[in-house]
Amino acid sequence: MEADPIASILAAQHPCGYWDHPGPGYTPKFRGTAWQLMFLDQLGADGNDPRIRVACEYVFDHTQTKSGGFGYWSGAPARITPPPPLAVLHCLNGNVLRALLGLGWADDQRVQRAIEWEARAIVGDPSIRYSRGRGTTGPGFGCGSNDGQPCAWGAIKALLGLARVPTELRSPLVQQAIEHGAEFLLSRDPATAAYPMGFGNTQPSRFWFKLGFPSGGFVADVLQNLEALAELGYAADERLEPVLEWGLSKQDSQGRWTNELAYNGKMWVDIEPQGSPSKWVTLRACRALKLAHTQRMSLRSRPSR
Repeated sequence: MEADPIASILAAQHPCGYWDHPGPGYTPKFRGTAWQLMFLDQLGADGNDPRIRVACEYVFDHTQTKSGGFGYWSGAPARITPPPPLAVLHCLNGNVLRALLGLGWADDQRVQRAIEWEARAIVGDPSIRYSRGRGTTGPGFGCGSNDGQPCAWGAIKALLGLARVPTELRSPLVQQAIEHGAEFLLSRDPATAAYPMGFGNTQPSRFWFKLGFPSGGFVADVLQNLEALAELGYAADERLEPVLEWGLSKQDSQGRWTNELAYNGKMWVDIEPQGSPSKWVTLRACRALKLAHTQRMSLRSRPSR
């Protein structure tokens, strides 16, 4: 907590709990309040630190919509709080939910509301109002930012959020949402990321194949797909074999992985050089691959009937 990058991020925080300017905190990208909560969680910040606590309370007050999900707002006025319910996105809600759970808020009713929104939006519960604009447009990860088609980036972020819900606290609805999301991510080859693409695109975004740290708000890479599925217990699925091979192919001769997407110059503080061996990306890869290996070995060791 006393060393960079955490120290510099917290030094830029306003005493009221926000970063850059008051409001929902989605903008400016990489420097807004919601982003800092994501980054601090990924860096292992202490959730009991008073500065972290006040940041979480600020996000509850200014980013959580009446529907329970966490929403963005980038229009005029740019500081409208809280955002309207139709402004909730799977990527943002999943990211903020994961951060809050990681920082120790699992028992808070406001977190429970965000979990419920996520599960209901995924399965298509009648209580959810879907957007006709850039928000969540329908069940199964439909998103206006993907031309209304199911968004795999949003699905990964949503499942990463739900993966942090303790197993004993997962309702049947949450479990149904997890199963729905996992089947969607496994319905295509995760190593090629050939998921539905809107706006006339015919090739997956190049960002799928650039491993980075920290994780951007809406961008996910192939490794993060494995991370989400592995945390939920799906790593033994044979459809993930190409992802494991792809992940290992990115390792250098000294056992390290490179940070190919570092967001240098965009955050409050640079974390690592772009294009250099990365302790953080290496940690990501080792955790995911180890979890996958453990699950596969466990499956093989089960006695056959």
